[in-house]
Formats: sequence, structure tokens, C-alpha cells
Amino acid sequence: MGAPVDEIVLRGMAKWPNVRAVYGWLSLDRRGNWLIRGERITHPGLIAFIGRNYARDGEGRWFFQNGPQRVFVALEYAPFVYCVVSPGDAPLAIEAHNGMQVSTVSGAWIDENGAVLLETEHGPGVVHDRDLERLLAALIDTDGKAFEAPALDELMQFVERGREVPVWLRFRGSNVKVRPIRSETVARRFGFVPRPVEPAGKKERIKSP
Repeated sequence: MGAPVDEIVLRGMAKWPNVRAVYGWLSLDRRGNWLIRGERITHPGLIAFIGRNYARDGEGRWFFQNGPQRVFVALEYAPFVYCVVSPGDAPLAIEAHNGMQVSTVSGAWIDENGAVLLETEHGPGVVHDRDLERLLAALIDTDGKAFEAPALDELMQFVERGREVPVWLRFRGSNVKVRPIRSETVARRFGFVPRPVEPAGKKERIKSP
């Protein structure tokens, strides 16, 4: 999974197929910001380059392929941050932090802190906190009707306590059941490594496929 890889990256991987991987430099916060050693990256071109070359390996570690070098990413919460990009009362549209449009939502969860997680064709991610109100407006009941604010607030309190509730997310003609989840189980549930570390006793080198 991940965005298309740049041609310049593919050429670098072919030319230098066995380059030492990097750990502990790059991270992704829960608002979709890339950080180098804790400092937020602000250069638009670099942000776009990282986003286009962001992927997952077979061990559940997410990384940025920087030419021939694989830079593993520490995740504050999840591999993706999803943003609501639909205007006003338009049908719900969602985009990942690296600009990829979401076509399919296969699962939705709410954790004990009220954070919303989605499983899409790109992978698992947390919804940006500024967009929660807009996303919650797309929640429906058993009859397919939107909730009044007081009823929705009460149901959110139940699900944050780990209780199942009759709530679905309407997205592109599909209704996705919303379920409770505990934040400490997210990485295990979705099979990713939140903070990759170099294997003890060796300098890991990644061979290009």
C-alpha cells in the first residue's frame, strides 16, 4: 500500500540496491504533519515528495523511500490521517494526509478519547480532529436518518466507553458500522508498527526488489 513511487526514486533504488535504512528521524503526527527530529516540515515540495513515496513493508513498518534509502516513520497514532474535503452539505469526501482520495471505507471505529479511525483502501488512519464535527454529521441511525445533536452526543459517550451502539457512517452509498476500539489496541488490530527500530546488533540494509 502507498502512493505511486517517483521515477527518480525507482532509478536510485536500481542504482544502489543495498542501502542502510534510517530510523528515528522521520515521524508523522496525528494531524498529518511530517516531522524531522521533532521539527515540522513546512516546505510544500518536500511534503509532497514524502507523501508520494510513502509505503508499507511486509512487517507492517511504514517508510518514506528517499531515493535508494528507506526512512522508517514513527507514527504518533496511525499510518494515515484522513481529512474531510467536501464543502458544506455536499456528500462526504475524504482525503489522506498525503493527498490520496478515498474511494472506499471498509470500517469505522471510535476510541475512548473520541478519536475516529477509518479503514480505507489505503490503510488505517485517524480522522483529523478539526474535521470530526463534519464527519459526525454523516453518521446515521438504523433507519438511515441523521442524528439530532443530543442523541448523537449520548451515543458517542456510550461508544467511548466501549459499548456497541446502533450507528453507521454513510459514505458513497455504503453504510459502515461504527464500533468501539481502545487506542492501545489500534496498532495490533491493524497490523502496523508504530515506532520501527533497527534490529539489535546489526545495521539493517534494505535490498531493492
